Amino acid sequence: MQTVVFDIFGQVALTKKIKQKLNCEMGEINFHHFPDGEVLAKIATPIKNKQVIFVADLNRPNTHIIELLFAASTATELGAKSIQLVAPYLPYMRQDSQFNPGEGISAKYFAKLLSPYFDRIITIDPHLHRFTSLSEIYTTETAVLHATNIIGKWVHEHIKDPIIIGPDSESKQWAHDIAATASVPYVVAHKERKGDFDVNVVFSDLDLINGKTPVIVDDIISTASTMEKAVLALQKNHITTKPICIGVHAVFANETYNRLLENGAASYMTCNTIPHPSNAIDISELIINTL
Repeated sequence: MQTVVFDIFGQVALTKKIKQKLNCEMGEINFHHFPDGEVLAKIATPIKNKQVIFVADLNRPNTHIIELLFAASTATELGAKSIQLVAPYLPYMRQDSQFNPGEGISAKYFAKLLSPYFDRIITIDPHLHRFTSLSEIYTTETAVLHATNIIGKWVHEHIKDPIIIGPDSESKQWAHDIAATASVPYVVAHKERKGDFDVNVVFSDLDLINGKTPVIVDDIISTASTMEKAVLALQKNHITTKPICIGVHAVFANETYNRLLENGAASYMTCNTIPHPSNAIDISELIINTL
């Protein structure tokens, strides 16, 4: 069966790699925006009885979700045999519980919104903490891939005498798996969060860190308050080797990235799940192998 792959929102490089490796057709899709803000999706490539793959950067999802759902609906209307969504970064996963009275559980609502439109959704390291799998909230087939092995290999090949640092308890899984692949030690700090930007990080294993290259890892770098405080905590405890910071998803809300470049880390690197200048670790192989 023929396959057509479409870049929806700014994932051109990844889409081209998928096209090349799968030896499939690159599709053309356009969105017309009317003066009142309404949108019309137009698929210029014939897709009747073909497999369709949409590759989408869903960072800042509110600006794209209507276009994505209209694109999927148009593909169905035009007779696509199946529609897969490759969304390396899957948004709306952090609000996975009602933390305060009156709040909604956005992760469940977003899953309910997307599921009917796609035969399968492929993503990398979604923020799964209170849900054990995407199947708890998504009713369509999902494939969850993990970047930890690729990051671990990158650390092993590029960083001298590293120690992996998880800046809080939620990052322990990333720190453990990356350290195991890189065959290096890891430690996990303790985080005290009082607000989105009010965070304190405390280390209890400073003797293990001293003399090594600290590598702070996390899944999402958004406000980066936790990672930033981890860098400052190392400085306060007289760890002289500047840390290297690695995240899977380069969300970088507001001016976060520019601020981070000034706070004492040697560098900030991310996987190319979200296109960004910090992308240094390629995860395309994971997706291509799954497809």
